[in-house]
Amino acid sequence: MKGEFVGGCDIVTEMTLSGELDQLFEAKGIAYNKEAAEKIREANA
Repeated sequence: MKGEFVGGCDIVTEMTLSGELDQLFEAKGIAYNKEAAEKIREANA
């Protein structure tokens, strides 16, 4: 992510479900679809 290693699939999945990945995107100024991120979390609840 902008030259920084985030982690493997398991780490990115956990970060997505916890909302931590959203925070990292926002901190790095990376655009993402917030609605899609919420749908992913809802589907995995």
